Amino acid sequence: MKLFHSPASPFVRKVRVAAKLRGLDGRIELMPSNPHLSPPELLAANPLSKIPALLCDDGTALIDSLVICEYLDTLGDAPRLIPTAGPARVAALNIHAIANGIMDAAVARRGSAQLPQDEGRQKFDARTKAAVDRALTMLEAMPPAPMDITGATIGCALGYLDFRFAHEPWRAAHPKLAAWFETANALPAFAETMPVG
Repeated sequence: MKLFHSPASPFVRKVRVAAKLRGLDGRIELMPSNPHLSPPELLAANPLSKIPALLCDDGTALIDSLVICEYLDTLGDAPRLIPTAGPARVAALNIHAIANGIMDAAVARRGSAQLPQDEGRQKFDARTKAAVDRALTMLEAMPPAPMDITGATIGCALGYLDFRFAHEPWRAAHPKLAAWFETANALPAFAETMPVG
């Protein structure tokens, strides 16, 4: 399998963490890719020019981090990261959506910060920062996440905040989440996939 990736992407990191948690990382070849340049190899796998994109051994291309994680859950015999059905699946995917939304907002905010800061972009920055703050407050009020799709996504979201917004500390206002993250961040799946760039 080939994973189109950038080492700074929290969505790619989520896939890499999931692969490591399931013992599949040795089966995935990392293909460096800059989606902003729309390289032809990436476009062949994902016409949206977004990462991650996974090229399966049979030639099938999968896009979107959650879809790829769903596929990884079908390989090997490690415990599933995503429940297969029922209330447990809905609950896990709901928490995943909150943490994934943090990544969506933070990545968009980071991209917007690279542009001239007119009034519209300043309002966008405030809106996306507020969304992240509200989501962190919601996660703080929840029980500690297990190391499944919820824990993988929460860990990647918090890691991205540290990576791109270290000047905006979040731990003091969210001590339970900070304690959970300290433990999660020490796991090989997270320690070996720290963002760079």
